[in-house]
Amino acid sequence: MDKPIEIAVIVAGIDEEYQNGVIDGIRHCAKMNNANISCFCAFGGVLANSKFDVGEYNIYSLINYSKFDGVILMTNTISSPVDKEKIIAKVKSTGLPVTILDCDKHPEFYNISIDNYTAMQAIVRHVIEKHNVKRLNYISGPMENPEAAERMRAFRETIAEYSIPYEYERVFVGEFRAADGKNAVDAFLSSGLQRPQAIICANDAMALAAVEELGNFGYKIPDDMIVTGFDNTYNARHHLPALTTVSRPLDDAGFKACEILIGLIIGREYPKNTVLNASPVFSESCGCVSVEETDISEYRVSAYKLLNSCRRDVSLLNRMTTELADTQDSASTIHTVSKIINEIKFDRFCLCLCSNWDQVVSNGLNIDPTDTSSYQIHGYTPKMLAPLILENNINDPVSMFDSADMYPAPLKNGGNVSFFVPLHFGERCLGYYIFTNSKFPTKSLLCHALMLTISNSIENIRKLVHLKSMVKELDKLYVIDPLCNIYNRNGFIRNADPMFKRTKASKQKLLISFIDMDGLKHINDCYGHNEGDFALQRLAGVISDCCNGGRICARFGGDEFIILGENACEEDIMALETVFEAQLKNINTIVKKPYTIAASIGTIVSEIQDNVTLFNLITQADEIMYANKKRKRTSRYLRHEESEEEIQYESSGNDQA
Repeated sequence: MDKPIEIAVIVAGIDEEYQNGVIDGIRHCAKMNNANISCFCAFGGVLANSKFDVGEYNIYSLINYSKFDGVILMTNTISSPVDKEKIIAKVKSTGLPVTILDCDKHPEFYNISIDNYTAMQAIVRHVIEKHNVKRLNYISGPMENPEAAERMRAFRETIAEYSIPYEYERVFVGEFRAADGKNAVDAFLSSGLQRPQAIICANDAMALAAVEELGNFGYKIPDDMIVTGFDNTYNARHHLPALTTVSRPLDDAGFKACEILIGLIIGREYPKNTVLNASPVFSESCGCVSVEETDISEYRVSAYKLLNSCRRDVSLLNRMTTELADTQDSASTIHTVSKIINEIKFDRFCLCLCSNWDQVVSNGLNIDPTDTSSYQIHGYTPKMLAPLILENNINDPVSMFDSADMYPAPLKNGGNVSFFVPLHFGERCLGYYIFTNSKFPTKSLLCHALMLTISNSIENIRKLVHLKSMVKELDKLYVIDPLCNIYNRNGFIRNADPMFKRTKASKQKLLISFIDMDGLKHINDCYGHNEGDFALQRLAGVISDCCNGGRICARFGGDEFIILGENACEEDIMALETVFEAQLKNINTIVKKPYTIAASIGTIVSEIQDNVTLFNLITQADEIMYANKKRKRTSRYLRHEESEEEIQYESSGNDQA
């Protein structure tokens, strides 16, 4: 069996009707030709949030073009000019055959376009001639969009034919979003200009929003004002009044884009431009009766299916939101997602995470989960995790795979359509989702909301991981001495108390050594506090090395240390102090400082009587240590006096000679 042709599709806003129609055509052609479609989708430009858009458009950086035989570009759906140009430049550099929808700016690509100009021209002429309109306002899409530019050109040139002046105040440039229709009407009605007789819109979404806003101001369509759209969407056809608009063969355009690309891949030749005709639909919003009236029974069936689908998806979204709110770790989150996502129809669903999605970057207390240097923004980690790969209701996770492969597990045959959807929180890249052979990403109005819910839950788990790390770091600072890296007094009390209680309950003996450094002031005064710190650290290391068999040690004060051990016997005193003195001698030999690291130690081994506290025993060990230190000082004093007498005697003898 021949290897299937692999095609990448780059698109944004796949839940909108234009993209839906084109993708349906691509899907149909791919299945006929046993080709695999990998559709990289973003929802950029929908929330007016620049950080959110960064996270959405990052999905395009995942594409490994070396894995594909060709590319279909729907860059006319991408609202960001910068990201659009990045994609086009990258695709050009690959040398792959490319078909592009509605864009003739790049002669290297094969353009499949729909005649926007002629269709818009027909709409404008109809309104002027049939309805005797002289004052026309226009709501445009973004001018960097070739379709929007072509429709605007048709509007301007057509009104010029009728000597109607083009007035900038009567034009509103939007982003093809419904909100632009409302905002345009508000701007037109507050402009001070005479009320327009007709508003021509560059797409149906803006037109329908304009109709609604005009209704809020008390205007009736078409009695008070004509409104027209472009695209002949489902909502436009079934609105009251039904919208005068333009019907475009979107399915045919998608099919042709895929068909031509497959032909190019296998060596066929095609013209650089393929133009499909669009046709105006004159309906109720301009005062005409639709030639193609919708059968009411067909509409009722269609509306019921749409509402039922929305109810089902809302229920699924609500249950997922509720259950994910209770998850406290990644495992329970993945389990919840797996359980609920299985209710959606697909051949395979993958949840892929960056290998550093929950990475904790710690530097003392400097743990900042909002620090952009500690997380992924652009691109994906070289290695990815796939904790969820659902196929036939079974999860078969992959612990690690190369992001260059994009798929955590290869597809087994051809004719598949996979949607790659970004998983992110704001600009923070967490990973991506893959739906294979599912209509949910394009047909459900709630796909994006569902994906955001999962993303938010994963981000919450990431924050919990960071919070736990911060608590652990804080706890460490609370119980660990930062200089000596052993317990401080707080840490000692926390760990010594249960040891004391266990020893008392078992009627065993407790070992306590109290240690006081000798000569720390001398080291600080003569060699500096850095050397004093060094000496304390080395002494702490010696003490820590003596803590085997479950013993604990701590820096009890400035130059005071303590060792505590359970299940002790009298012989442990000599053994511990012998090892301690030997280790001290050894460390002095190693560091070779002009001073000696020395300490006095006092050790007791005692049973714990009912009226005895831990600090009673510590005091006893401290007293023994102090007695040893005092003897050591006396010994040094006597040796010092003897040395002076010997010097005087020897000097006297030398003089006599």
